[in-house]
Amino acid sequence: MFAVELGASWTSGSVSLMADSIDFFGDAANYGISLAVLAMAASTRSKAAVFKAATMGSFGLFVLGKAIYNLQAGVTPEPVTMGAVGFAALIVNAGVAAMLFRFRRGDSNMRSVWICSRNDAIGNVAVMLAALGVFGIGSAWPDLAVAGVMGVLAISGAVTVLKQARMELRTTAMHAR
Repeated sequence: MFAVELGASWTSGSVSLMADSIDFFGDAANYGISLAVLAMAASTRSKAAVFKAATMGSFGLFVLGKAIYNLQAGVTPEPVTMGAVGFAALIVNAGVAAMLFRFRRGDSNMRSVWICSRNDAIGNVAVMLAALGVFGIGSAWPDLAVAGVMGVLAISGAVTVLKQARMELRTTAMHAR
């Protein structure tokens, strides 16, 4: 879906699709990291979660910057592509989120995977709503607003994961003494 959404974002001019595409790529990398450290020590898993929080935060900052850039450029995206690709991505992300639902209260490493999947499904619904808005009013504002929300959501998720990972690292350090 990363490649599909990236291509669709370029052809449609949608920042929210680009944000979702970059997020898909980041999530795939984060899932790989989560699987790689799954059987490792708690401190290693927490350190991996810190790294993942940094990537989530970076994604959020990039999206906000791109939305500001597109606002200044004045490009209105093509809404039909946005809506169709957003719907396809929702089907994929809702399935993944359903599989990961039981891990939403796990350690910071597993919780970060759940947060990514949850955020993706929310983002897909938002992209579809933005497509309706762009179609209805003929303006880029709905796309830019959704991209902004997706950026803030990524930063918020990063802060949540970072706080839990830091708490776990402190607890692990105290037990090691």
